[in-house]
Amino acid sequence: MATPDPATPKRSRWERLRELMPEVWTLVRPRRRVLFAGLALMSVNRASGLVLPASTKVLLDDVIGQRRVDLLMPLLGAILLATLVQGLTSLGLTQLMSKAAQRLIAEMRLRLHAHLSRLPVAFYDAHKTGELVSRVMSDVEGLRNLIGTGLVELAGGLLTAALALLLMLRISPGMTGLTLVSLGVFTLVVWRAFAALGPIYRARGVIYGEVSGRLTESLGGVRVVKGYRAEEREHGVFAGGVQRLLANIVRTLDWVSVLSLLSTVLVGLATGAVMYLGAREILAGRLTVGGFVTYTVLAGFVVGPMVQVVAVGSQLAEAIVGLERSRELLREPAEEPDPRRTVDMGRVEGDVVFEDVAFSYTTGGAVLHEVALHARPGTVTALVGPSGAGKSTLVGLVAAFHTPAAGRVLVDGVDLASVTLGSYRRQLGVVLQDTFLFDGTIRENVRFARPQAADEDVLAACRVARVDEFAERFEKGYDTVVGERGVKLSMGQRQRVAIARAILADPRILILDEATSSLDTESEQAIQAALGQLLAGRTTFAIAHRLSTIRRADQILVLDQGRIVERGTHDELIARGGFYAELNRRQLLEREMETTA
Repeated sequence: MATPDPATPKRSRWERLRELMPEVWTLVRPRRRVLFAGLALMSVNRASGLVLPASTKVLLDDVIGQRRVDLLMPLLGAILLATLVQGLTSLGLTQLMSKAAQRLIAEMRLRLHAHLSRLPVAFYDAHKTGELVSRVMSDVEGLRNLIGTGLVELAGGLLTAALALLLMLRISPGMTGLTLVSLGVFTLVVWRAFAALGPIYRARGVIYGEVSGRLTESLGGVRVVKGYRAEEREHGVFAGGVQRLLANIVRTLDWVSVLSLLSTVLVGLATGAVMYLGAREILAGRLTVGGFVTYTVLAGFVVGPMVQVVAVGSQLAEAIVGLERSRELLREPAEEPDPRRTVDMGRVEGDVVFEDVAFSYTTGGAVLHEVALHARPGTVTALVGPSGAGKSTLVGLVAAFHTPAAGRVLVDGVDLASVTLGSYRRQLGVVLQDTFLFDGTIRENVRFARPQAADEDVLAACRVARVDEFAERFEKGYDTVVGERGVKLSMGQRQRVAIARAILADPRILILDEATSSLDTESEQAIQAALGQLLAGRTTFAIAHRLSTIRRADQILVLDQGRIVERGTHDELIARGGFYAELNRRQLLEREMETTA
């Protein structure tokens, strides 16, 4: 997903708002009753808030000016009642709209997470984890102002200003005309400012994602950072990101402060003009003192929303940018539903065929070229070759993580590009070189493959994978928490847990990507014996650098620069004297040197 350049928006504000309206309506529609109720409460709240300033004219001109003492108590009663109504409606607004906004944020986060989980592996290869976390957790925060108290408060302020202007118009049309001119000038200034704030908020989202991404990487790789004494270097990188974020926020505050300055100046000029005109009207006998005082109080209810527009309007601009960024994420094409994927796989036998398969990532050249292979059901196919030869990409195609750019991958004669992923992957087991464990217990991590599995099945898988050899030595046994990414276990222990997880899945096709690379020789031999039980009757693809682990493979494919350059059994390839034989000779020599040392 290409991130738009925040400094050079391609569309006008009207186009962006028009594109967002369907999304806004999707969010508003289920909450329209709540929103209408909030607007109703807000209307009552604002109308009751005008009772006090409107009563000033009656108090000065009638009660005091004409000595109508009989009007005093009814006037005070009306003021107290209006104050009570205003307080109760304010309470109701906060309870109703704030909670609705928080529910909306939670719903949007769930929607984003659900969509992210359906995106292809290639999407994750192109985006940092921290950036995606920022998208899910931070970008949606502004929605509380789009569908919540922010929008209602802005609407309430505008309604108050409109009602106050009507009352002011009755008192003095001339002074009200002057006020309207001031409001027009202020509206033009605010519109121009918000046009500048939109790209700034978009840039902030991008910067925040980059900073969060780097921080996530730095904390996740803390052992590497400390191992290379790179604490200060990483702090410098983070500090640079924080400074960029600060500079962005300062630009926002500059615009907001300029708006505040302009609103203050406009209010001052308008107030001076109103005082001048009001004094002339009073001296001419066309306006009473009570009318003038009431007018000035009502003018405050017009000025208040002007200031509110600056505060709430900038929040709404930020919310719109967050909604745009969320919408971009939601428009990323998911793996499913894909109109091409219509075939539900029944029980997989495991007959895998590559027909002249080519594949390339979007950021580089071709990774695989005209790969042809046939893995029969229940056989083991081993993949050998230098780093970058295309081994992981090949098994990624078997797992349907990627789709070939050319050629076909067939499973039991069915093109994987036409298969529903759920029906296929539930019969797939994967043990990757970069073993990933969740921050839970050993039992929970093994059971991840089959959440409803009985405890005896989990323990049986653990025994096959030799997890019991270390788990039962812990104080809490299989309920021991492994920490983030399994950090409390050794690499070898983590791989055993991952193998147990694959055993519990009972897959028809098994992918082992360096599954025993981090085990010592003794543990590796034990695991190999256990894997013998797992591999029986299953089609297996195994990537291995240790050739000793694949001697018994039914076929060995040697890859180099994305092509299969050799294929055969271990003995056949040794006899051929090619790349595989040379690699085997080197490893035997290294092992002899380790033994003598």
